[in-house]
Amino acid sequence: MLRHRADRLQGILNGVDYEAWNPATDKLIPANYAPEDLKGKEACKKALLEKMGAKVPVLTRPVIGIVSRFASQKGFDLISDVAEQLASLDLYVVALGTGEPPHEDLFRAMAAKYPDKFLVKIAYDNTLAHQIEAGADMFLMPSRYESCGLNQIYSMKYGTVPVVRATGGLDDTIEPFNGDAGTGFKFSEYSPQALLAAIRQALEVYRQPKAWQRLMQNGMKKDFSWPTSAREYLNVYQR
Repeated sequence: MLRHRADRLQGILNGVDYEAWNPATDKLIPANYAPEDLKGKEACKKALLEKMGAKVPVLTRPVIGIVSRFASQKGFDLISDVAEQLASLDLYVVALGTGEPPHEDLFRAMAAKYPDKFLVKIAYDNTLAHQIEAGADMFLMPSRYESCGLNQIYSMKYGTVPVVRATGGLDDTIEPFNGDAGTGFKFSEYSPQALLAAIRQALEVYRQPKAWQRLMQNGMKKDFSWPTSAREYLNVYQR
C-alpha cells in the first residue's frame, strides 16, 4: 500500500540577489537608503513621480507600485474591477509592464482619464522597475496563483509594503501586520471587494507614520538571500 509521507514534502522559497536588489547600494535609484536611515526613500518617491509625469508631486499621497506581466493570472481582472474606486482615493498608481491587450488598454485608459493618479508605462524597463520598488510606498500583487514570486521580496527589501493575495509563495513570504510584527497586507478571497479592503487597510496604517515605519523596517530586515535558500536545499539533501 502506498502511503502519503507529508514529512517528505518540502517547499523552498526563491532566493533573491541582494547585490542587484538592495536600496543601500542600488546604482539605478536616485538615492540610497537603509532601515536605519530612510531619508533616501522620499527622494526616490519624488524622483519617480516626476519621471512618470505627475504635474505637482504630492509626497504625502501614497504610491501603489505595480511591476508585472499584465495577465489575468496576476490578478489584473481584479484591478480592472476596482480601478475607478482606486482613482477616487487619495493615492497614485504607478504601473510598469506589458501583457494581455485588455489589461494594457485598461491602464492606457485610466492614465488618459486620470493623468495625475494613474502613471503608466507599457514596456519592459529594468531601471524603472528598480525605481518603482524604491519610490513606491506599497506594492500590489493580487495574483490568482503564484508559485513564489520575486517582486514582493524585492519590495520588502526596499521598504515598499506588499499588498498581496494569500496564495502560494505570496502567502508564504508575507506576514500580516498586527501593529508591531508583520511585513505586509494579505487577502484570501479572490474578489475585487477583498482586494479593495486590503488596500484600504494598508492606507489606514499609512496614515500612522510610526506604525508605517515599523512595518517598512520589518520587511527590510528580512533575509530572502540565495545563501538562505541554499541552506534549505542542503538540509533537504542531508535528510
